[in-house]
Amino acid sequence: MYHFDYIDQQILLQIRKDARKPFSQIADELKISNSLVHQRIRKLKEREVIDQAEFVVSEKQIGFSTKSYVGIKLREARYAEKVVEGLKKIPEIQECNYVSGNYAIFILIFAQDNQHLRKILYEQVHQIDGVAGTDSFICFDTNFKRPVSLDTIVKKEKYD
Repeated sequence: MYHFDYIDQQILLQIRKDARKPFSQIADELKISNSLVHQRIRKLKEREVIDQAEFVVSEKQIGFSTKSYVGIKLREARYAEKVVEGLKKIPEIQECNYVSGNYAIFILIFAQDNQHLRKILYEQVHQIDGVAGTDSFICFDTNFKRPVSLDTIVKKEKYD
């Protein structure tokens, strides 16, 4: 695990707010050199702490008004990887996780409406060899969504 210091934490906080923020501006605000910001960001990328910078698009604004979490039951555990490979081919599935409990896999789907969701489930997900069944949980609204806290990175190291 990469050990973060205060500078790393502050750089990550800055780029999380605005991934397009110039490194020179980050350096000025943190009162460090521009080259230090470049070096730290390069190291964070090399260690895969920073995965990618991207714009966040509002699903609702582009026509995907139905959000659903779907639990998938498998016929047998040996089908897990094959099912995940099939799920990767469905563009409306935004996230896929192995989970414990009643389901083997939990996915997140954005669909245009309920009919579109039904079509995705019946004509695509249920057709994947190894899928025994699904349970859908329609999301009426997202109350809040946040990334993992960066505030505790430096604090955690104090306890280790």
